[in-house]
Order: sequence, then structure tokens, then C-alpha cells
Amino acid sequence: MSERFLNFIAGEWCPATSGKWLEDRNPALPGEVVATFPDSEKEDVDRAVRAARRAFREWSRRPAPARGEVLYRVAELLTARKDAIAALMTREMGKVFVEARGDVQEAIDTAYYAGGEGRRLYGETTPSELPNKFAMSVRQPIGVCGIVTPWNFPVAIPAWKMFPALLCGNTIVFKPSSETPGVATKLVEVLSEAGIPPGVVNLVHGSGRSVGNAIVDHADVNLISFTGSSDTGKAIAASCGKTLKRCSLELGGKNAQIVMDDADLELAVEGALWGAFGTTGQRCTATSRLILHEAISAEFVKRLARRAAALRIGNGLDPEAEVGPLVNAGALAKVTGYVEVGKREGARLVCGGERVRPERCPDGHFFAPTIFAGVRRDMRIAREEIFGPVLACIDVPDFDEAVATLNDSRYGLSSSIYTRDVARAFRAMRDIEAGITYVNGPTIGAEVHLPFGGVKETGNGHREAGRQVYDVFSEWKSIYVDYSGRLQKAQIDTHPLTGG
Repeated sequence: MSERFLNFIAGEWCPATSGKWLEDRNPALPGEVVATFPDSEKEDVDRAVRAARRAFREWSRRPAPARGEVLYRVAELLTARKDAIAALMTREMGKVFVEARGDVQEAIDTAYYAGGEGRRLYGETTPSELPNKFAMSVRQPIGVCGIVTPWNFPVAIPAWKMFPALLCGNTIVFKPSSETPGVATKLVEVLSEAGIPPGVVNLVHGSGRSVGNAIVDHADVNLISFTGSSDTGKAIAASCGKTLKRCSLELGGKNAQIVMDDADLELAVEGALWGAFGTTGQRCTATSRLILHEAISAEFVKRLARRAAALRIGNGLDPEAEVGPLVNAGALAKVTGYVEVGKREGARLVCGGERVRPERCPDGHFFAPTIFAGVRRDMRIAREEIFGPVLACIDVPDFDEAVATLNDSRYGLSSSIYTRDVARAFRAMRDIEAGITYVNGPTIGAEVHLPFGGVKETGNGHREAGRQVYDVFSEWKSIYVDYSGRLQKAQIDTHPLTGG
């Protein structure tokens, strides 16, 4: 029997004002309705923003260490409920259970990290240019934050955004993906039980067209943090730009793994397999291009295709499954379409390329891990974000061409190089145009205490995770204390050595 999830506004669970509902279906078993949830509209967003605005004064004045202690309790509750939340996540968006547990663990790690920042929310002190004067800078909260998140990491990504925002003293209006309303609800339940006061975190379910746009355009929302497609991110940036609203965007990727002729090929095969087909390729950091030195290309593709063809495809709750379904029928159609594009462009289909119908879930949105060889860098499958288990292999003659090929993209999120040559590794770290570079590791696997984000059309310069995310969710205030007892004029030429 399916559950019914609700909005959470001003500390109360409530349906949408319209009384309308949406369905949440299992991508492995599309006939199964996991839950129904509110089809909210602008009126619900207005209520949530008002609640967040009312709660801001008290929450922002609570000492940061006390706010951090609430996040420690969040971590403890998430740890206790990890398996239950992960199982629901698998039913909602399809990733295999062990990956779903990792998603929740990332939120746990983020909660502990953010909680610790409550006692380290550092400003700076610096000498004044004048005598008997003190100068410092401190962080201040921004206000109401609109948090809009995707379905592929439905606990980790909201945690990356909400926990630092809360630690800085902000309040939140949270719109999760309509593909994953359940785990978003469970996350907000945890926040409430941990001691977040009413109105500090508000959850509004619904479509991007109605709820997402209403949050972005709302005059009393001070900041938007969004993860999703680059096209949607551009529209959000344009809207925020009209009022100079702060806007943090983490967008698309077309990530590449380079394999040089001196690489450990078995290690590189393992990395490519995990990077391309983990989470069924539905990660912004997924490996979607494989740039191979021509001396090892044929052997590498042969080994990788053999391993990819052997991956077990099925319901993510099946302990034997290694690759789950795509998130919905639209994603299945999109991936199928790109495979046909690759064939028409002249790429050679090595393995996969078709829908899969496992015995226990024949109607699920499953697609075989797919590898194309003979891909040119100008082909669409080498340039456009597919967001599925499709890997484009491009041959290059040398290191310089490998880096040039990797950089020939409008995106710049994650990157990888496999080589035993330390000089090549350091040149790659310097020359690759990406926010993240791995050496002898796949393009996926970011850690919460390092900054996460990219360059070019992957974002607008902000970073999530690490210490750098606190610059997104706080304002800097400079403070001067003059205890000289007289008027002192800074920025006036009164220096004794210059005769002022």
C-alpha cells in the first residue's frame, strides 16, 4: 500500500492548498505507486516563505555552536534510519541499495562536518591603519534560502545545501524533485525531530513549473541554490539577475577519463566501469567520455566491454543487482534516442544499446550499459549530456591531444587521468579545465570536506561542500571599533612619512 506524503510549513504537515495530488512510481516496477504527494502551487510557496521569514530572527540569533549541535543530532538520527531511507530511495529513483546507503552516509558526513563548523565559523581580524582602532570581519546569515534539488542524490544534495545554510543561521524553503518526494519528507522529519524550530525548514512538494518558479521569483527569498541541468540553471540565473538575488548553481557535466599508454589497464577498466555505469550513469560526475591512447585503445575497449556486458541489471533492492533502472520513461526514451544518434553519426556500437527487461520487472526502465567506439569529438554523443549508461570512446595519439579533447566541452565538472608518469599527472592537474580532477581514480567519488563544483557551463563559480560552501550561505560584514576617543580619518593622506 502506498504512503501519502505532505508539505511541511511552519512546523505543520499539510496538503496543498489546491487539494491536488501527484503520484510517485517505482522505476523498476512502474505499476507500483510508492506514494502520493501534494501538487502544490504559488499559494503554498507564499505560506512557506512567510513562515521562513518569521522564523529567521530567532534562528539567526541562536549561537552558531548551538545550531551545530542540532546538526549533530541530525547525523545521529540519519545513522539510525539509514537502511529505511535507503530502501525508500531505491524504490523512488532506482539506484541499487548499497549506493542508496552511500547517499545517506554522505548526508551523515555532511551533518557532522557542518556541525563542527558551528565552533569554527571563522571571521578575520586584521590590524587597522590607525592607532587605537580595531578591525575585523564576521559572517552574517543571508535570510530565506530557496533550495531546489534533483532526484539522483535525493538526500546527499539537499544535505550539502541545507546543512551549511542552517549552520549559518538562514531559514529554508525546500523544493525536492517530484521523483523523490518520500526521501525528502524523511529528511525533513529528521530535521524537525532533531530540534529545528517550526518555520526554519519548510518543505513544498510539486512541479518545477509551479513550485520551483514560484520560489525562484519570490521577492522575499534572498538566495537560490539549485542543482540540475545547465539550461534550467541559465533560466534561474536570468530570473535572479533581475533583482540581484544571490544564486548558486551546480549544473551539467560531460566528464572524461583519460587512459594513457603507460596506465595500469585493469585499474583503469575498474574506474571506467564504476564511473560510467554507477547509478546507471545518472550522476553529474559520471564518466561519459573515455579518451584512450591509441596504443592501448583496442585492448582497453575489449576488456571494458566484457566487464560491462557482465554487469547484473535489475531492481535495486535485489542484492544481486549492480545496475538499476533509469529514473522514468522519459529518461529511457532520451537514452534510447541518443543511442540512435550515435549510430547515425557513425560511431561503432560495441555493447549494449538496448532496453533490458529483467524477468522480475519486465516493465521497468532498464537500459543495458552501452559503449561506443570510434567516436569523434564533434559527435553529439561526445558533446551533449546524456545522463544515462552510455560511454563514448575517443582515440588520441598523445597526452597533449588527450587533454585538448577533454577540454573541448562546454562543461567542466569532473575529470580523470590514469598514468604512471608523475610528470604527466601534474601537467594534467594543471591543464585540465575542470573543477575536479582525479589521478588514477574515476570521475565519481567526491568527499564532503572538499569543494565541489565546476567551470564553464557547469555552474556560476560557487562551490558546494568543503569550507567554501559557507561563502555561499553567508554575507561578510566588516566591523571597525575606534577606541581612541577622537575623530580619526581613514583613507586620508595623513601618513607622517608622506607629509600629509
